[in-house]
Amino acid sequence: QVQLAESGGGLVQAGGSLSLSCVASTRYITNYVMGWFRQAPGKDREFIGEDNWRGGRFISADSVKGRFTISSDNAKKTMYLQMNSLKPEDTAMYYCAARRSGSLRTRYENWGQGTQVTVSS
Repeated sequence: QVQLAESGGGLVQAGGSLSLSCVASTRYITNYVMGWFRQAPGKDREFIGEDNWRGGRFISADSVKGRFTISSDNAKKTMYLQMNSLKPEDTAMYYCAARRSGSLRTRYENWGQGTQVTVSS
C-alpha cells in the first residue's frame, strides 16, 4: 500500500517555471514505479513520464520533452517534476501515480489528489 501527495502547483506566467513534488508514503519505495500524469477539463489524461527510484527515469510526452524533467530523492521518498518554459497549453491538473515494479504501465492503481497548474498568456 502507498499513499501519494502532490504539491507545488499554482499560477505562473507563460515562459515561467514551476516545480512539483510527490511524496510517497510507503515502507519500500522500490516496490513501486512512480509516474506523472496531467489532465485538462474535457481532455484525455496524458502520461508525462516515470521514475523507478534507481536512476531510471524519462519523459514520454513529446509535448513537454526538453522543457520538463523528472527526478527523485530516495531518502525523502519524493519524486519531482521540474517544468520550464511553461505554455498556456500546459494548464491542467497534475497527478502523481504509482504502479508495482514489474507491472504494465497501464497498471497504475494508486493516485494522489492532484495539484492544479495554471499558465497565463
